[in-house]
Amino acid sequence: MSRMLLIRILFLSLLLVFPATAQDVLTGGSTTPAEESADPEASSAAVDDLIRILEDDTARAALIERLRQAAPETEGAQAQETVAPDMSIARQLAEYTQSVAEGAATSVRSIGTALSNLQALFSGSISADSTALREFAVNIGLLLLALFGSFFVLRLITNGLGRGIAARATGRGVLARLAALVGVGVIDAASILLAWGLGYILALNFGTTSRGMMGINQSLLLNAFVMVEMIKLVVRMVLMPRFPALRFLPLADTNAAYWSFWSARIISLLGYAFMFVAPMLSGLVSRPAGGAVQVLAMATAVTIGVIITLQNKDDVRDWLAEISAKRDNDGLGRLLATIGRQWHVLVIAYLLALLVVWFANPETALPFMLSATVQSALAILIGSLIVGFISRFVSAGLSLPDDVRQRLPLLETRLKSFVPAVMRVVRWVVIAGVVVAIGQAWALFDFAAWIGSEEGLAVAGSVVSAALIVLAAIVLYVVVASWVEFRLNANFGKVPTSREKTLLNLFKNAFTIALVVFGSMLALAQIGVNIAPLLAGAGVVGLAIGFGAQKLVQDIITGIFIQFENIMNEGDVVAVGSWTGVVEKLTIRSVTIRDLSGTVHLIPFSSVDQVSNMMRGFSYHVAEIGVAYDSDIDVVKAAMQEAFERLMETEHKEDILDELDMQGVTGFGDSAITMRARIKTLPGKQWGVGRRYNEFVKLVFAEKGIEIPYPHVTYVPAAGSGGASKSPPPAGRVEDQREDSAD
Repeated sequence: MSRMLLIRILFLSLLLVFPATAQDVLTGGSTTPAEESADPEASSAAVDDLIRILEDDTARAALIERLRQAAPETEGAQAQETVAPDMSIARQLAEYTQSVAEGAATSVRSIGTALSNLQALFSGSISADSTALREFAVNIGLLLLALFGSFFVLRLITNGLGRGIAARATGRGVLARLAALVGVGVIDAASILLAWGLGYILALNFGTTSRGMMGINQSLLLNAFVMVEMIKLVVRMVLMPRFPALRFLPLADTNAAYWSFWSARIISLLGYAFMFVAPMLSGLVSRPAGGAVQVLAMATAVTIGVIITLQNKDDVRDWLAEISAKRDNDGLGRLLATIGRQWHVLVIAYLLALLVVWFANPETALPFMLSATVQSALAILIGSLIVGFISRFVSAGLSLPDDVRQRLPLLETRLKSFVPAVMRVVRWVVIAGVVVAIGQAWALFDFAAWIGSEEGLAVAGSVVSAALIVLAAIVLYVVVASWVEFRLNANFGKVPTSREKTLLNLFKNAFTIALVVFGSMLALAQIGVNIAPLLAGAGVVGLAIGFGAQKLVQDIITGIFIQFENIMNEGDVVAVGSWTGVVEKLTIRSVTIRDLSGTVHLIPFSSVDQVSNMMRGFSYHVAEIGVAYDSDIDVVKAAMQEAFERLMETEHKEDILDELDMQGVTGFGDSAITMRARIKTLPGKQWGVGRRYNEFVKLVFAEKGIEIPYPHVTYVPAAGSGGASKSPPPAGRVEDQREDSAD
């Protein structure tokens, strides 16, 4: 019984809300308009019939079946009603063209309506209170006179103050000029606000309403004044036509004055037309009158823009071509040259598109284009300033102070090789950022939403992490290389030993290789590259190199043991294999030596079976001098000792470590007795000491008459050769040249 009660309530509700639909269902869809307009008694009878149908099981089943049959027909009708509209490109273009045409027609009609309304206003066909109109004109005129008159006087004062500030900042640094620029801007802004405040005081006391109140038109004028003049102030701050000393843009005085003049006119035209004249006419005359003023202002501004563009077509083209030539026509330079040839066409097309879009939809399309234009201009301006600073920094180079250059002689060269490259990368990043900002402003893509998504954050984080790793690797290399350079600088701090020079250079080379490998691997891992195959491939390649280049492996292993044994270092005089010279460079694989003639030899360690170091600990000059057989040995020893004493009176005294080691007679030659003595010296000083000692020995022997024999040949004629025999030549006659002997 409760179920039947629920069904009755449901259908009664249906009848009360949709009585016609219920009746149609009950009668099989044959209800006529006359029946629909029947009296309430018929509706009551229909309710009774419905109740009887619901109480009868057979009738209720038939009703349910009929409702089920009617459901597909209803769904089909609804499906036909909800067919998706045609969204093809052709239809969208047609609809947009239709909206543009309708908007242009509306704008043209508004101009005609506005002109007729203005004519009617001044002819008297439109009813207006002449007294109120006269009072409005007087009040607006007084406000205009007071506002712009006071502003003119204040501008004269601020120009004088600004001229004095600019004169004091002339020739000073960037910070001083920037502070002066800010000061001039603050003074100009104060003059605008002061004139605005005076205008408000005048409007409040002499308005169109009671004292202490002001009219809406006065408020429109004052708000338009402060907004327009503030925008013009920003333009003046950038161009600085009156004070060239405070101008940071690379513009000539004539160009700065030209662009400042036309920018101020266009800003005043659009600002006062849209913010004051058009709203005022909309309230006094009609909305079409205000719209007509806006149309005329926009058309005038676009016309001025086209004229300015055509006037500066050649100048901008030559300027961009000059920039391209300074950049040696690189990628960016060629792009600038291409833009310079067609820039006027792009600007004129943009201005005309701006006008057409404003005609079509001034409520939404124009604000969007203006906002996108301002954002694009700001992005280009900021990007140009940053790129210009980077280009100037790269071209000017990097100069370090003298004390830093003395401590780290190679740091400036190292920085000049890294910093410009990093700055070029930063410059292209800035250019890409400007392009992204322009695309975001014109809704070409939603970069902000993408960068805020999970995927965007992951990509940005990977790129930034890889860039930071590369930058950190560069900084770490510069720091370590500079530290090694400072440690090897003998002019500051502790003088490095030969061992320290060798090990520090080896450490720098090994550190550089390890930093490049690990830095590259970490950077690749950050951007999503799987470095496991790279590591495995490097191991396989290393193994293949190990098998295929056994000499290389032998070089490295021998070099490691040579370094462990510390047999030679940079600056040592060594004999390696068949070569003798000064060690100039020592790596883990080879040694580079320069011989006495200046020839450089690169000797791999695999070919080295013996190393002789002549500069380890101390050295000896071994003096082996031949004297005649009839010489007095004691006299010869005394002469050699005297030569040593003379040597000790020279600058070589600091290089000699001990007394003369006289060893006496060491051999008997064909014509001379060999006398030997040794002089102990500092490492590497034995050659200079020995040469000077030999000079003194020659002088002392000559003074004491000690003969230093040398080989000679005596010619004796054979017996019976015809002619009398000749006596031998006197002793000491030179018959043959002295042969070369060892030093």
